[in-house]
Amino acid sequence: MTNSWSGITPPSLDDIAELAQEAIDRLPPQYITAARAVLLRVEDFPADEMLDELDLHDPFELTGLYEGVPMTEKSVMDQPHGPDTIWLFRRPILDEWHQRENVLLGDLVAHVFVHELAHHFGWSDAEIARIDQWWAPHPSDS
Repeated sequence: MTNSWSGITPPSLDDIAELAQEAIDRLPPQYITAARAVLLRVEDFPADEMLDELDLHDPFELTGLYEGVPMTEKSVMDQPHGPDTIWLFRRPILDEWHQRENVLLGDLVAHVFVHELAHHFGWSDAEIARIDQWWAPHPSDS
């Protein structure tokens, strides 16, 4: 897959997952192994329970979500509660891609993925900006 999308049909869940995997491959080498250990889930929309927990009413407001304990807060004494997971939501991502008009789909998927991965690693905005060159926090990021 390439970073752009020119297909006749909308990108599938698998296409979005593939773009996220490509984003992992472009990370600085010191982060790749840990990023691959995070479970990646791609769904059309967030579950109602997720929206309720975040006090969101419009499923298009959430393009991605990290569920887990950031590496900076983990302890060997912690009992695992399940795998750290990054959720990407296809329809909100496609909606934002359409609204932006000047962004390659792969760049947007990478941007959302890296933002969620930042929660896992405990990165600051400055650290995110070193990895995601067009990082500029905006209201649709979560």
